[in-house]
Amino acid sequence: MRAFRAAVEAHDMDAVEALLAEDVVFTSPVVFKPYRGRAVTAAILRAVERVFEDFRYERAIGDPDGRDHALVFTARVGDRELGGCDFLHLDEDGRIDELTVMVRPLSGAQALQAAMAAQFDRVTEEAREDRTPRPADSAGPDGRQTEEDRGSE
Repeated sequence: MRAFRAAVEAHDMDAVEALLAEDVVFTSPVVFKPYRGRAVTAAILRAVERVFEDFRYERAIGDPDGRDHALVFTARVGDRELGGCDFLHLDEDGRIDELTVMVRPLSGAQALQAAMAAQFDRVTEEAREDRTPRPADSAGPDGRQTEEDRGSE
């Protein structure tokens, strides 16, 4: 999706948020259960923007006029290089209703998880400020889960 890519590359997180459906489902590469809602997804994406260094999209995969898109990226978290892909699905109105992120290698995912853990309080506060749905489960962006959630993995 060209608009999402352009907004991310311009570091325009307000424009990114405007592209999200109210009931967007965000699936993190480091948390088992997805998050639901624009506010929490936008807060997480703002944190990722703060955490990623040297982020750049390498290519887009898919029909530019279709509803499914894949954006392949590279980035760095601290001293760890990582590669990944943002998988986007658009609803009937052209808003992102599903966003799934995958990263590799494991050491990069671990560095991302640790960096996001340091952002946890800020993400929670930003999501709460918008007064939209909280995460679908009790896990935070740092991957911490309740005993019940761990049992369902």
